[in-house]
Amino acid sequence: MTEQSFFNKVYEVVRLIPYGRVTSYGAIAQYLGSKGSARMVGWAMNMSHSQPLDVPAHRVVNRKGMLTGKHHFGGPKVMQELLENEDIIVVNDQIAGFTKYFWDPSRELL
Repeated sequence: MTEQSFFNKVYEVVRLIPYGRVTSYGAIAQYLGSKGSARMVGWAMNMSHSQPLDVPAHRVVNRKGMLTGKHHFGGPKVMQELLENEDIIVVNDQIAGFTKYFWDPSRELL
């Protein structure tokens, strides 16, 4: 699979994350059959702004619920604001009650 086709598969999954829910880079990688490719999912999220269709990249965080990609949103608080607009609570750059909001594509997209 080429990098571009992997990125496109990542974008397809991210577009399916429901409003008010989040997932992790690793959960997406695992769903796509590339368990060790969480970093590649992160690179895809970094490039998501160039996609013709919206990719809600703010809904993808690290495995602990940290907003590790926040610096790619045009301002230090933009990612947090986007999540808070979906009623997700963020404290110190981490989603409070992360498991409550976690969406696992391997379970949800059977």
